Amino acid sequence: MSSLHSRDLDLNLLPVLVAVADTGSVTAAAARLYLTQSAVSAALGRLRSTIGESIVTRHGRGVVLTERGARLVADARPHLDAIVQTALQPTRFDPRTSDRTIRLGLADSTDETLLPPLLRFLEVEATQMRLVCSAIQFRTVGEAIATRRIDLAVTVADDLPASIARRPLLRSHFVCVFDPRFVRLGVRPTERAYLAQDHVIVSYNGDLRGVVEETFGRERRVRCSLGNFASVGAVVDGGRLVATVPIIVARQILHVRPHLKMSTLPFPHEPGTVELLWPTALEVDPACRLVREALVRIASTA
Repeated sequence: MSSLHSRDLDLNLLPVLVAVADTGSVTAAAARLYLTQSAVSAALGRLRSTIGESIVTRHGRGVVLTERGARLVADARPHLDAIVQTALQPTRFDPRTSDRTIRLGLADSTDETLLPPLLRFLEVEATQMRLVCSAIQFRTVGEAIATRRIDLAVTVADDLPASIARRPLLRSHFVCVFDPRFVRLGVRPTERAYLAQDHVIVSYNGDLRGVVEETFGRERRVRCSLGNFASVGAVVDGGRLVATVPIIVARQILHVRPHLKMSTLPFPHEPGTVELLWPTALEVDPACRLVREALVRIASTA
């Protein structure tokens, strides 16, 4: 950062770059910012000179970000958005009258556990606030938060930049779910009995490899691969397939289909951690803090 300051980085140039990134056009960005096209081009030139690398390149009739430009936009956008929100929001936050919209990313393994009680909380404490919920997972959460497509996220996560805050929310281990009318597995199956079954898995890669193959190095007879957990219960019910799912998902399935059974996974493993994630730029945002604190309370009783 000191090297950039020594070359007199003008922070006013960053909104220009963001506008170009959003519109894909110098002309359209100029119209959005009420500037001339030459002024936008000059701003991009100054920013390129300061950064020392190309930040946009021509593509057809428009422009696209270079890798360096994309990283700069991803890092700058949440801070610019936070400044705008701070400038526009009332000086005193009142959840009873706030009409803020919070964009919440949820792993599909957690939405049934967290979302209904969160909405009931908002119905009482913040009747005009709204949620825009979207599916999120560990491969996409970093980019979604960095570009402010979401304000908060609940999912598992690996390495994340320092601009994303995180705290543990839920602990969950894996179990097996099956229909005992067709599958003889028992409460504590052996590895041999488990691998002798046909399986349905959830794969975010869209292939036939799930957590057992990737984490434990065992190969199952996978008959069906799903993109999320929503239909696992229906697939298992009435058939010979075994599903290996997080315990919080298993409880949801058995609540709806109590005739199904749950057993331990025959591979010892430590529980995984589902985390609450948010951009540090929204650390003191009162609306986001309200929702974060509600999610922490809800998760503590889940």
